Amino acid sequence: METKYYIVNRIDGDYAYLLLEDGSVTEEKCVARALLPAEIAEGLRLAYECFQYSIVD
Repeated sequence: METKYYIVNRIDGDYAYLLLEDGSVTEEKCVARALLPAEIAEGLRLAYECFQYSIVD
């Protein structure tokens, strides 16, 4: 499975809106915060692999 990288564009209540890092898709992806690491913040880079999100340095 391919790893995809996202940037946390904004956080709104129980949801985070992610943008694909490579810019191939300009629409935000809405993800429930319960599925993301607890430490997320706007501007962080996330990796999505094997149905899990993790923070990337």
